[in-house]
Amino acid sequence: MSKASKDTLLSEFCSITSASQKDARRYLDKHQRRLDAAIDAYYQESASRSTVASTSKLNALFDKYKGESYLHMPSLITRIHTPDPSGDDISIDGTIQLCQDLKVDPENVVLLAVAYELKSPRVGEWNKKGWVEGGHDLGHCDTVDGMKDTLGRLRAKLGSDSTYFRKVYDHTFGFARTEGQRSLAIDTALAFWDLLLPTGLTGGALKHDLTGEDVDMDGEEHSGWTNEHTQWWFQFLTEKGGKGVSKDTWMMLFDFIRSIDSQFLTHDAEAAWPSAIDDFVAWARSVGKVPTPEKYDLETRNW
Repeated sequence: MSKASKDTLLSEFCSITSASQKDARRYLDKHQRRLDAAIDAYYQESASRSTVASTSKLNALFDKYKGESYLHMPSLITRIHTPDPSGDDISIDGTIQLCQDLKVDPENVVLLAVAYELKSPRVGEWNKKGWVEGGHDLGHCDTVDGMKDTLGRLRAKLGSDSTYFRKVYDHTFGFARTEGQRSLAIDTALAFWDLLLPTGLTGGALKHDLTGEDVDMDGEEHSGWTNEHTQWWFQFLTEKGGKGVSKDTWMMLFDFIRSIDSQFLTHDAEAAWPSAIDDFVAWARSVGKVPTPEKYDLETRNW
């Protein structure tokens, strides 16, 4: 491997993990310059070294934000859900104050990872059981400063780790859904996709998975889903309207994004995709976003 390639890997490792160059070299050398394997090992070993969180401090931190009333600005949190501020849970006002203390925007995608880790059942709600159990699993997050440090690690992991991204992504459906509803309102789904998908695409968690690829393509066509495709998806759902986004559509979109090529050539209409995804592919072809498969010459790889 050339020095330039090694330097690029080193830079990518440091950018994703915020590790020192010394640590980056050590992990990359140990894992034969395989970036994904080196990053996974770094996070696993970092987690094992995390300071054990104090139960009493976790309880105290929870109680600080529970049942209090603060002035706050409208945000995605308040647009999606308004839980009862009474009771033993942290509700919206406490959540907004927590975000202010952490110096993080309430609409920052990293809070979806925090919600997953601390077992938040719904937007703007945190119960003590999930807070304490999740805090112990994370380690070193029983103070505001400790949580600030944890945010950086979670943000990097969410963007780069496909398995972890999937866990947070799956949790987000129930988290964002209004209690008693089976589906997500379209505007709600679009808002959370707009947080999650760019993060996964930029960091690599949603990179094109070539496993089982049948069509051999070169160049740009080989790249898979991009931010432009996300905007097509949003346009399609907005024009289509309807009652909402089903759990099946939400969950399967992750697999579709990772498996589909940029021209949708590998889409199999006979496979078990939700009808919304099949309809999206048909719409993209009908409006000229991508050509129809019949016009693609497999021998010349030209339209």
